[in-house]
Amino acid sequence: MKVTVIGGGSTYTPELVKGFLDLYPQLPLDELWLMDIQPQRLETVGDFCERIVEHAGAPFKLRLTDNRREALRGANYVITQLRVGFIPARREDEYLGKRHGLVGQETTGIGGMAKALRTIPVILDIAADMGEVAAPGALLINFTNPSGLVTEALFRHAPDVAALGLCNSPITYKMELLERLKQLTGQDVAPENAELSALGLNHLAWYRGLKVNGTDVWDQLLAAYTAELRAQDHPHWTPQLIEHMRMIPNGYLEYFYNTAYKLAEQDTWPPSRAEQVLAIEAELLEDYANPNLVSVPASLMKRGGAYYSTLATKVINSHFNDLGQVEIVNVRHNGAVQGWPCDWVLELPCTIGRAGITPLPAEPLPPVCYGLLAQVKSYELLTVEAAVRGDRKAAYQALLAHPLGPQMPEIPVVLEDMLQTHQKYLPQFFK
Repeated sequence: MKVTVIGGGSTYTPELVKGFLDLYPQLPLDELWLMDIQPQRLETVGDFCERIVEHAGAPFKLRLTDNRREALRGANYVITQLRVGFIPARREDEYLGKRHGLVGQETTGIGGMAKALRTIPVILDIAADMGEVAAPGALLINFTNPSGLVTEALFRHAPDVAALGLCNSPITYKMELLERLKQLTGQDVAPENAELSALGLNHLAWYRGLKVNGTDVWDQLLAAYTAELRAQDHPHWTPQLIEHMRMIPNGYLEYFYNTAYKLAEQDTWPPSRAEQVLAIEAELLEDYANPNLVSVPASLMKRGGAYYSTLATKVINSHFNDLGQVEIVNVRHNGAVQGWPCDWVLELPCTIGRAGITPLPAEPLPPVCYGLLAQVKSYELLTVEAAVRGDRKAAYQALLAHPLGPQMPEIPVVLEDMLQTHQKYLPQFFK
């Protein structure tokens, strides 16, 4: 088995390597290829990963390269975790939002749109290369943000390449809920014995049920959660929101439900999150360069992405070994949610096996959720077309459709600022 990581110089990569080591030999990996276009970074991260593998007895070979097609040749699984423009481009996205009084977060609002316009053409190029040189039936696992939107582009413009989108949010929420249940009941539940019910889009989903060994514990958890919220001076969600919806929104929904608060946070910059990440990554890369370090440092948790490696390797393991495990991923739902357009990519529970990724039937969300979801999905579809075709009209309409977009008179100014800011990464708009 050959697994290729595009963006292998990421500071997340050592955790991913550890995930493969933890599953060996159940997941009999032969070669793990790390591909990156930043040679110095790839060398630092790659050397550290080689020390981790050697310390574990070298059960598989690690290869480093800056040649994408070489990395993809014969690959059975491809993980994309790249960032077009690197962290400085993320900083530009954030301050693009700030200077227009809009949300500039990397996956939500105009920041997320700017990132999608840069990223989608690159991901589609990778998919095209996979179609030519990867192993037959190779699976593309996209972790690149905005994950759901990028995955939507893959399903529409690279339909011959099997793909899914990953996000660590659902598995993180599941682990947090199980920890809360343990505090309430003393019951220590293994994650594989719990089923989290979730539905929505990536970073726009709602968690609406948890079963432990087949027993529903949701009411118990919600009662304890709302009690916690009432005891807090400034809760993340109001108790009334949880009581009225009987669901827990994904944390990114705060950008929609409490926009003024999130904009006020931007007013306190610097540092923005990108600027914080730049500092964190500098420290991590310094740690990784330590020749005596042979395990993933605890400081990696500052970078975010908890349980990312757990989810990525669980998905590959279930697919390769035909385990039929259920994980929450982003795929086209194909009618699993009755009454919704079948060709939408959604974030929902799916069984994962050799036959593919199969969404489980799910009850539609109530109107209070669906209205927002449908509006954001419209923005996503328009953004995909804008990114693929360099279509300024579609980009204008995407900004008009987005609930966090600019007011109509400001759209041309914001769009031009976005395109000029990232012109070197957006050749499709400057033909």
